[in-house]
Amino acid sequence: MSEINPLSFFEEDVTEEINHGIRVSNLAYCVAKELGMYEEQCHELALAGMMHDIGKLYVSGYLYGRDKDTLKIEEMKYVRLHPRLGYDELMRLDFSDFVLESILYHHENYDGSGYPENLAGDQIPLGAKILRVCDVYAALTSDRPYRSAFDSDTAVELMIDEVKNFDMKVFLAFQRAIHEEEWQEKWALPGLKVRITEEETI
Repeated sequence: MSEINPLSFFEEDVTEEINHGIRVSNLAYCVAKELGMYEEQCHELALAGMMHDIGKLYVSGYLYGRDKDTLKIEEMKYVRLHPRLGYDELMRLDFSDFVLESILYHHENYDGSGYPENLAGDQIPLGAKILRVCDVYAALTSDRPYRSAFDSDTAVELMIDEVKNFDMKVFLAFQRAIHEEEWQEKWALPGLKVRITEEETI
């Protein structure tokens, strides 16, 4: 019988998170360009997109190496801390307020039903509104332990059903961006693989 490597599950999860970050980063850049934002802001938003889930490292025990069961309610309250945890960690480094606030509020919904602060409408920073749309789309069009990826059209239909969560101006720019050939190759899922050694998990 072949020996099972206990790190293999963690490697798959980390690879998935990195690929997700890359997709959100690239798509956020495209949406920002579509909205006519300055190039510097587009690059900063791409940076925020890459790091938006960095706080999940602190709640990895609830996320990685799990079976196909979805998270329990009591575990979700810890997972929902990840925007704040990421913000607190990155505050120690030399990132702009634009990047930090985009990360902190990327799970806020336009109707006020999101987290961590239940912000609504114009209370939510523009960068966070963009990341919110891109994060949802990237998640829906990727495989998850509990379901297969949705195709692009189905993902957009599901997002329209929950359009109350999004700023309409941002959502329309997002739809234009994903249908423009100029951008499509730039936010496609990369084939990145991650190899983690036992020493790196200590």
